[in-house]
Amino acid sequence: MVIRIGLAMLQGARHEHVEALYNAALELEVKIEVIPLRSGNNISDSKLDGIVLPGGESTTMRKASESHGLLSSIFDYIDENPLMPILGTCAGAILLLDPGSGRSSYIDAEVDRNAYGRQRDSFQSLLKIKNLSIPSAISEGIAKEQILEGDHLPLSVNQDSKKMGDDEFQGIFIRAPKFTNVNSDVEKVVFNQEEVVGLFQKNKLALSFHPELTTDYRFHRWLISKAFEKN
Repeated sequence: MVIRIGLAMLQGARHEHVEALYNAALELEVKIEVIPLRSGNNISDSKLDGIVLPGGESTTMRKASESHGLLSSIFDYIDENPLMPILGTCAGAILLLDPGSGRSSYIDAEVDRNAYGRQRDSFQSLLKIKNLSIPSAISEGIAKEQILEGDHLPLSVNQDSKKMGDDEFQGIFIRAPKFTNVNSDVEKVVFNQEEVVGLFQKNKLALSFHPELTTDYRFHRWLISKAFEKN
């Protein structure tokens, strides 16, 4: 079985997500294929098992998708497959909470864009993961530079993920949004001290930080494992 993960090729750390997904698949010993989503024309025929909405600038992403109908087609596909797992990071999380065009939010909460400040205000913080089932790695995968031709290496983080507890994650925040007015039906699953930075609802996971910029692939393992269960 090959799990097919669609990646919206709009903006942001797309190549880093590709590398993280393939490394996560190697850790799980699962075969995957990452499908670049550039146009809405063939999404309905892609037979996707999961989707990643990457970071970037959400307004720019919406405008960039208009000529090819990408986001509207992605949201149509999500509506047609309500149990399909979705991972949205930073701007991708904004799109899950505020898909626009009169669509209902996929996660019942509100979002404050760029609430953590500008690019120069980027920071790292040790996060706590709660109430989210993430499978353990079976093998350790391979080095990121062996995955793709590109030289998209992860950022240096303050703590080696192998030394962290199972409930800890080194988060990287870049012009990050904040989640507000979270509905009681939504699970709060990742915290920066007392502030929620990860939300989960109906197989959709919204993170205000960038897990793809680290060598810790737990959230990508979560997506792949959920996609595997769906099959």
